[in-house]
This record gives sequence, C-alpha cells and structure tokens, in this order.
Amino acid sequence: MSSTVLCTRRTTACLRLVAVLGFAVACPLAPALAAPVAPAPSSPDTSIRPYHVHVPESELVELRRRIAQTRWPDRETVTDTSQGVQLAALQDLLGYWGSGYDWRRVEKRLNSLPQYITTIDGVDIQFIHVRSREPHAMPLVLTHGWPGSPLEFINAIGPLTDPVAHGGRAEDAFDVVIPAIPGYGFSGRPTAPGWNPDRVARAWDVLMKRLGYTHYVSQGGDHGSVISDALARQAPQGLLGIHLNMPATIPAELVEGINAGHAAPPGLGASEREAYDQLSTFFGRNAAYGAMMVTRPQTVGYALTDSPAGMAAWLYEKIAAWTDSNGHPEAVLGRDAILDDLTLYWVTRTGASSSRFYWENNNNNFSAAAQKTASIRVPVAVTVFPGEIYRAPESWTRQAYPSLYYFHQAGRGGHFAAWEQPQLFAEELRTAFAPLRHSAP
Repeated sequence: MSSTVLCTRRTTACLRLVAVLGFAVACPLAPALAAPVAPAPSSPDTSIRPYHVHVPESELVELRRRIAQTRWPDRETVTDTSQGVQLAALQDLLGYWGSGYDWRRVEKRLNSLPQYITTIDGVDIQFIHVRSREPHAMPLVLTHGWPGSPLEFINAIGPLTDPVAHGGRAEDAFDVVIPAIPGYGFSGRPTAPGWNPDRVARAWDVLMKRLGYTHYVSQGGDHGSVISDALARQAPQGLLGIHLNMPATIPAELVEGINAGHAAPPGLGASEREAYDQLSTFFGRNAAYGAMMVTRPQTVGYALTDSPAGMAAWLYEKIAAWTDSNGHPEAVLGRDAILDDLTLYWVTRTGASSSRFYWENNNNNFSAAAQKTASIRVPVAVTVFPGEIYRAPESWTRQAYPSLYYFHQAGRGGHFAAWEQPQLFAEELRTAFAPLRHSAP
C-alpha cells in the first residue's frame, strides 16, 4: 500500500472520529487535511465618515403628542424645591417644549459644524471636529457628562479655535474634538457591559491618533473629569496634560464621614469645611438620582425613554441645581438651550444607556482614592467654578494631584462650565494649557 493511500485512509478515519467525538484529534500523517481552514480575519473598520443629523418629523410629532398627554401629579406640599422640581416650573417648561420649541434650529447649527462618526472597539463614536485656522493649534478633546451632552461645548468652539476673534492670541488656538460618550447623543449604544471610564479613555486616545494627532490635551467635567483622570492614569504617548473642572479631591480619611452625614471634624480650614459641608449635603439630600442609576439604570430607563415629562424632570432638576443660577438655569443657559439638551436625549432614546454609564463607573467621583489620582503623573490643571457641586479647596487638590501645575478659582460659572460661561471657559483653557504648548513636538 502506498504512503499516499495510507495517509488518505487514516485522514478519513481521523475526520470520522472528529464527527463522532465532536472535537479534533491529531492525524500526524495528514495535518493539513485534518485541520479546518479558518477564514482570514477581517480588518476592523477604522474609517472616519461624515455625519449629518436629521431627526424624522414623525419623532418630533410624537414627542409633542406625548407632552400634550402628560398625566401630571398633584402639586408639591412645600414652597421650595426640597421635594424636587416644582409642578409649575415643569408645566411651564413642557408647555413651551410642546408648542413653541424648534429642534430644527439646533439641528441646523449642528450640521453647520464638521461632524463625523468612526467605529472604535465595536461601537460607533460620533464627534464634532473643528480645526483652527492657526497652523500650530493645540489638539484638544472635550468630554461632557450627565445630564449634559456635546452641546455643552458648542458656544466655546469659536473662542477655542479662533482666539483672535474672541480676545485672545493666535498662539492660544486649539483644534477641538468633541465626542459623545458611548450611550450618549448620536454615538452607538453599547450592547454588552464593559464601557467604563477606562475603556472610554482608551477609545479617546485611539480617536485622537486616528485623526492624525501625535500629541493632545484632554478636558472634562462630570463624567468628563472621570474619563480625563482615567486617561491621565493610562498616560498614553502623546497626552500632554489634562484640565478638570470637577476634580476628585476628597481625602480618604474624610470620605466615610461625608457619606454618613457626620459633622465636619476639627482642624479643617475654612474652604475645607465649606467643601465638606457641600459634599455632605449633596450625598445626604441630592444624590438619590445617582444611587438609582448606579444600581438600577434599566429600571429608571423605562421612564426616561417613555415619558417626556419624567425625563425632563429627572434632567432639569440637576441642571437647575448645578448651574450658577440660584435655581433658575434659564437665566444663564436660556430655555431653548436646555430643551436642546433634553430633546437630544429624547430623540436618541439614550435615557437608559446614558444611565448605565453610572452603573459601569460605580465609583465615588469626588474621592481622590477612588479615582486613584495619586498615580497620575501627567500635568494636571484645575479650575474651580463657584456654582460647582462642591468647591474643591486648593489644599485638597494639591494633595490629590501630585502633578498639579495650575489651580484657579473662577468668578462665575457652575458644573456646566463651558455651557454656562463659554468665553470664560475658553480663557481658562488658554491659560492652563499655555505652559504645555512648548512640550508639543
């Protein structure tokens, strides 16, 4: 019998055994025939595609119908907001949302900007990318939070990319990249767990390098601060530094007392005691929304996706509380701008997916230990705005961030710094990042 026949017969026997046993066995005389040929892996799509926003008119008609059919609760039994958003305030907001508000206005503005989408780690990332006319502009990625969106930064694009036209110098210019966090805005909604701040930070580095940048800086507040912290811990090549307007500075020994609502311990300075009391009030009286989204984002997601009134109350309460507006955010942001943000959440149906980012994070965003700030080595800049959830003391901030090189207390603005004070926000970034420009290749 020839060796060829022997090989063929033994190969056939091997293949029959595979069929019977359900797993492969070695056939030493015919490995090429026994081993299945795996298809060549397909290359991931790294293309950057233009993006255009258009919400079907039927979606807007449906939104107005649902607003008109809102089932209202009875009025609160107090004369302040201690029970939540007051009935009269929300009825006024929804009355305008359902009859006078025009989504097409902001849609047109978005489409006047360069918008793109690209796929990173299996999820579509939608982003705005505006290049400055200045040849040596510094690349900057801006990250929003909740209940905000990329719309927070729209009015800051001009002062950042064209500083000469807004009171600055040509050498202050930035190229601006504004992505939507997965699960927010027009980015894709993750279909599996794992999109936490660390993963988003890695995606942002991929995005900036996919755009051709070899170096860049990062800025963020709220979730954006947490993502910028994560990016700084990872310290990818090319990251020159970060700027935060909601830093994680609570010393480890104070976290338990703040969470429990204990009185401030003796020995704190005036600004430290103020921050301690602000945080204790926040966790004791105003953080139920976060506890819900950290533990049961899907449950609250049904209300946020199905009821315009429910979603509006959930988001508006924090917009009102966290702006530097004495509880009247319309005076700072304008009613249309607030409804732009609410409508973005509604038409993208991201009530549940945006809430799940809290579940993914599941951390104390104000705790220096929880955010591992001591391990950050890249340069850190911080601006504290007076209407922030808490005003981080300089002493805590320097202790939390060993590489802090810039700290400043702004005169106006709150949690949504770029949204509330776009010119002041841009000036802070110009000043904060100026020392890092010489380190860019």
